[in-house]
Amino acid sequence: MDGTVLCAANHVPLTPLSFLERTALVYPDRPAIVASGSGAAPRTWRETRARCLRLAAALAGLGIQRRDVVAVFAPNIPAMYELHFGIPMAGAVICALNSRLDSAMASVLLQHSEAKVVFVDCALLDIIQQALRLMSQAGARLPAVVLIKELLLEEEPSPDVVPAASDRWYEYEAFLSSSGGDSSPDFAVRWPADENEPIALNYTSGTTSRPKGVVYSHRGAFLNSLAAVLLNDMTARPVYLWTVPMFHCNGWCLTWGVAAQGGTNVCLRKVTGAAVFDSVARHGVTHMGGAPTVLGMIANATAEERRPLPGGRRVTVMTGGAPPPPQVLFRMEELGFVVIHSYGLTETYGPSTVCVWKPEWDALPPEERAVLNSRQGLHHLGMEEVDVKDPKTMRSVPADGRTMGEVMFRGNTVMSGYYKDAAATAEAMAGGWLRSGDLAVRHADGYVKLRDRSKDIIISGGENISTIEVEAALFAHPAVADAAVVGRPDEYWGETPCAFVTLKEGSSAGAEEVIAFCRSRLPHYMAPRSVVFVSELPKTATGKVQKFALREKAKAMGSICSSNQGGSSDSGRSKL
Repeated sequence: MDGTVLCAANHVPLTPLSFLERTALVYPDRPAIVASGSGAAPRTWRETRARCLRLAAALAGLGIQRRDVVAVFAPNIPAMYELHFGIPMAGAVICALNSRLDSAMASVLLQHSEAKVVFVDCALLDIIQQALRLMSQAGARLPAVVLIKELLLEEEPSPDVVPAASDRWYEYEAFLSSSGGDSSPDFAVRWPADENEPIALNYTSGTTSRPKGVVYSHRGAFLNSLAAVLLNDMTARPVYLWTVPMFHCNGWCLTWGVAAQGGTNVCLRKVTGAAVFDSVARHGVTHMGGAPTVLGMIANATAEERRPLPGGRRVTVMTGGAPPPPQVLFRMEELGFVVIHSYGLTETYGPSTVCVWKPEWDALPPEERAVLNSRQGLHHLGMEEVDVKDPKTMRSVPADGRTMGEVMFRGNTVMSGYYKDAAATAEAMAGGWLRSGDLAVRHADGYVKLRDRSKDIIISGGENISTIEVEAALFAHPAVADAAVVGRPDEYWGETPCAFVTLKEGSSAGAEEVIAFCRSRLPHYMAPRSVVFVSELPKTATGKVQKFALREKAKAMGSICSSNQGGSSDSGRSKL
């Protein structure tokens, strides 16, 4: 309008780095980071800001420039949190790598990202050393290495010295000290000149294909951090337990979001049911998150592992990844955990929808509440729109709870694109929507309910079978601790459901019993025809089942010789 201007007074590029600056002023002496179970003293927000500044200055001293990639290969430890601020404060792009990578994949991603520096936890040093050898053999430029030696578990060996002594290897604390001692260095934060500049490079989990590098912007990270705070019902000064890997979508952007609220980050190096209950009791945890795998650890914890929640106060848990089984949600509620169900992709900065709880649902029976909360819901405030569309016509499917389509997103918290892959970026965003590859229905209230990944759907005799629905039936069995379903070749039907099942400790069940149980709850064509009992399911570090590995296993079992007169079972026990 006439008389308006866009200038430095009313336009500053959005960046989550501003959260640290503000919180260090508002809550300078409040605890910012604590390592659960370590006995180490917490670090305050004043100390955390000073350390992040020294980290940025040290990186600049190495010659790191704007938009250079700096990789991190570490679990949820205090240094991992500091690096989420220190690296972008130097103008660089943080690339937090999956801590479960093997050396071959680590080598591939380090080369693809062109990381100039890699920070590595010493418990993972062997993997990185082998990855560097593979890079050297390929003639690739090797990054400088900064070794993090803090807070190891008892079973993890600690190297006495920094290996391969040279000017390309550093120790983390010495690296920080090299930039200015104990006081904050005279270093000017390299704020983004444009809020669309990259802040993070995250590689997809690779559950269905080769990982792709997803680029996040300062703007998107800022908006999604605030959206994550809101959908987690985080008031000021939360105490957040890190059970979501910080390498996964930068901890669903809560690495920055917790700072926005002046919270305390409780770092948990290894996630177990006992460790979760201990951390909640010890530190007064108010919020946490995790894939349904983490919820399963809590729900199935033994009486000896469980501890009362402090003051009887409930703990808010955001879950995502795969849809949690209603039975797990019901058990979590019994134990005093309030589960917020969300859904998203690496390409949407993590969670992008939330199953918003409605007060009128409080009066419903527990089983009905759990079923409602197992839906993926609607887009959060940072996302403009989520829809379920026919991928060919791009028309929205009817909100009848039956017609399946592909989940698609549009908004400010969609990725900038795939690094070095313009063709994949164009394909993913064709038609002005981000295509998820997930199949879902929309209910009359507008809420979205996932049915399956498009690659996971089983087509049996021309009928589409949702593996999620079959898995929900399996989880209802009292002896089942974990389960996943894939298609197995079938001579008559083309393919039929094959269930891989982990039993609860001390429980027993046979294949015929499990099949009969599912048939009592599902149409017979949807029930598993094969059941394989395994000690554990193959999963990514974020808790997603690697169904491609299970599909290969099912394929190797051979085709079922069934007929249209009935099913057959081919059960067994296996180790994966």
